[in-house]
Amino acid sequence: MSAPEGVLIVDKPTGWTSHDVVARVRRLAGTRRVGHAGTLDPMATGVLVLGIGRGTKLLTFLVGCDKGYAATIRLGAATVTDDAEGEVVSTTSAAHLTREEIEAAVAPFRGAISQVPSAVSAIKVDGRRAYARVRAGEDVQLAARSVTVSRFDVLDVRTGTTVDVDIEVDVSSGTFVRALARDLGTALGVGGHLVALRRTRVGCFTIGEAHDLEALSTRSGEGGTGAHGIPLLSLAAAGRRALPVRDLSEAEARALGFGQPVASSGPAEEAVAAFTPDGHLLAVLDQTKPRARTRVVFPIEDS
Repeated sequence: MSAPEGVLIVDKPTGWTSHDVVARVRRLAGTRRVGHAGTLDPMATGVLVLGIGRGTKLLTFLVGCDKGYAATIRLGAATVTDDAEGEVVSTTSAAHLTREEIEAAVAPFRGAISQVPSAVSAIKVDGRRAYARVRAGEDVQLAARSVTVSRFDVLDVRTGTTVDVDIEVDVSSGTFVRALARDLGTALGVGGHLVALRRTRVGCFTIGEAHDLEALSTRSGEGGTGAHGIPLLSLAAAGRRALPVRDLSEAEARALGFGQPVASSGPAEEAVAAFTPDGHLLAVLDQTKPRARTRVVFPIEDS
């Protein structure tokens, strides 16, 4: 059996790290060439996009995609990690809050905002992950960054001494939903943290097409559909869905196959999926200049 290649959408279970999922899929696929397009915290569930074999070359172009989340924010308590896994550092009754007050406080967090990432994050500070510095007892202060929250909807509000707020958000890459929870709590004067997080979308890939990890294990063992029983999206299918598309002529495909440049044509984007006339994903091109620059090549002879 040939080595599998393509893109796999997994529904990450709670308690697993993204690396845990990669390790499991490496065993199922029988290859170490497995990577992911953006981590999820162990507490979180939902869409994790994996590249297998030459599919790992596509991950570079998926990491920066916008993302969708369903989450629950608890108002009335702040934690050191801005989520339920961290020690509670302050509590304030939120029983007085109305839905109208919460909705009003949410409004300023829509659109382009400046956000200070959670201190317990994977951002590197002088070569070390911020979370490692926090766990070592250091006081970590991260710089604010510009992010975009294109949707921030309040779905349900459950009141008590603490108030749980179910939300759905669409955000740009690099946005911390934990930080949204923290900052909403601060804006309301009661503190807040995240108690549940589910990623529902990464770019064009949605939770509806994500595969349960245990079901994948069973399917792989039974020799189900796809390489090694794994239901992969082909390179061509993933490329067409995730990137702007350029259909090459025979001459252009031949030139690229020999490592020769071609003129830019079509969308002036930094990443354009270029296809041969018979539908093979041949390359990802940078078409921001008159001559297209090849960023990744998928030679036909390697198929």
